[in-house]
Amino acid sequence: MNDTLTIGSYEFKSRLIVGTGKYSDFATMVRAHEASGAELVTVAIARVNLSQPNEETLLDYIDRNRFTILPNTAGAYTAQDAIRIARLARASGIGDLIKLEVIGDPKTLLPDVVALLEATEVLVKEGFIVMPYTNDDPVVAKKLEDRGAACVMPLAAPIGSGRGIQNRLSLKFLMEAVSCPVIVDAGVGTASDAAICMELGADGVLMNTAIACAKDPVLMAEAMKDAVASGRNAFLAGRIPIKEYASASSPQEGLAIK
Repeated sequence: MNDTLTIGSYEFKSRLIVGTGKYSDFATMVRAHEASGAELVTVAIARVNLSQPNEETLLDYIDRNRFTILPNTAGAYTAQDAIRIARLARASGIGDLIKLEVIGDPKTLLPDVVALLEATEVLVKEGFIVMPYTNDDPVVAKKLEDRGAACVMPLAAPIGSGRGIQNRLSLKFLMEAVSCPVIVDAGVGTASDAAICMELGADGVLMNTAIACAKDPVLMAEAMKDAVASGRNAFLAGRIPIKEYASASSPQEGLAIK
């Protein structure tokens, strides 16, 4: 079955996107990436010293023949800062894909949606393939799509909280509001959270902390790979309706002995 995730001009077989932060060391990160089966790896550009090309950075530990790098604008608190970071990533040769983050509150790390809309509009006009991290508001998601976002990335819960989906109804409304891919970003804690995201109809899941801070990051990465794939298959298969009362697996009608 040709079931690929399409973001702009890119196609991916894996619907799991992984990050690069919080690992105990680069070797563990590399092994976790391999175990995840992911093809898209996000990197906080503000934390990479691009001005010293001969200096070793985490980019040196990502196999560019195997993984596509998704630079992100983590650390930006204004539209202008996010736009600057995106331009820096492109100028360094990483490419036109950008995970757009504009944080509005340092405690909750919730997005500033006004600044996010502004930055999305500017970067789309400059030819970027914009993947904005947003809240779970379907109205905002539709506005981002209308401004040219290649997908929308609503949170399941605050970044790094591991709480799983806090509002399934909002995510359902959001998925109905847009026609672009919906990738759940932030708040996943374990494999069942990832599976639920996919069962609800998400096109993909992005996670970092849930893998990097697990007791065994490599094993958790493998679990997340399986959970995303299983959740996607369950969504495509179509679950049975939820009923109020029991429904016998072997109905009485047609039985030879009653």
